Amino acid sequence: MRAVVYREPGPSSVLSLVERDTPDPGPGEVRVRIVRSGVNPTDWKSRAGTPPAYDEVVPNQDGSGVVDAIGDGVDDISVGDRVWLMLAQHGRPWGTAAEFSVVPAERVVPLPADASFDLGASLGVPAVTAHRALTCAEGGPTRLGPGSHDGMTVLVAGGAGAVGNAAIQLARWAGARVITTVSSDEKAALATAAGAHHTVNYRTGDPAAAILAIAPEGVDLAVEVAPAENNALDLAVVRNRGTIAIYANNGGDRMTLDVRATFSRNLRYQFLLLYTLGQDLLDVAAEDVNAAVASGGFRVGAEVGVPLHHHPLEETAAAHDAVESGVVGKVLIDVG
Repeated sequence: MRAVVYREPGPSSVLSLVERDTPDPGPGEVRVRIVRSGVNPTDWKSRAGTPPAYDEVVPNQDGSGVVDAIGDGVDDISVGDRVWLMLAQHGRPWGTAAEFSVVPAERVVPLPADASFDLGASLGVPAVTAHRALTCAEGGPTRLGPGSHDGMTVLVAGGAGAVGNAAIQLARWAGARVITTVSSDEKAALATAAGAHHTVNYRTGDPAAAILAIAPEGVDLAVEVAPAENNALDLAVVRNRGTIAIYANNGGDRMTLDVRATFSRNLRYQFLLLYTLGQDLLDVAAEDVNAAVASGGFRVGAEVGVPLHHHPLEETAAAHDAVESGVVGKVLIDVG
């Protein structure tokens, strides 16, 4: 089979296209013929900075395809099933930038009947992260579904990003009123296409005043991508007993808290990382995300603010570079 591998950390030039034997699934594992591989910031960051734990690694956590073989003890997945993958490469040598990937069965999720492979490869990291951010507020709701977030106001920082877009779509599907911060009119248009009710340009005027003009009592939940830069804004606009869900460190690795201003508001900070969520949270996220996909509440494409950028497998390095450079939209590798 064809596979893209790297043997040492470094720039995208460490990636090479090779021929390898097709791996066989062991007990509790599933082999998937990959159709699309999805690229996320975590993929290039892992490749660039983390020495591989194996002689060589196939990158990329997300993907979609068709089940090709199953190992012993796998009872709820069948050969021929259309599926999407999450955390395919976490703790393992086989990611999705290859014609076949062997994945633990619990990381393989049925792809709804009308969903494309493009959509399936776009779900894992962005949608599951967004799901956790939207379901960690004090007092719930702990699940996403139509009406689950009725009456809630959600602030999404960086609404034109992949997780931001997913959070907007899922929050809107669940009934929330959605406000998002953006840096330009072009990104405001993308966030609006995703379903945001209101956009606020944080580079002009007074963004806190603009948000509070929309939600005078404050927002219930902030989905935060850049806490080091945005904590003062979050403190100004999140209501008493509200939650700030932090999923990334854009803008810096350290944030400063004003203790009195924070505890006087009874705020909850929920930090989250996909890799350490636990299987219980991954399972409910996959179930809820699939429900949104099946009902048309989660889509990809320019019409919902997620332009798609396709690369062939031999251009995986270029796909990584595109994500690292901050391209707007979803980068996909056409494998099958």
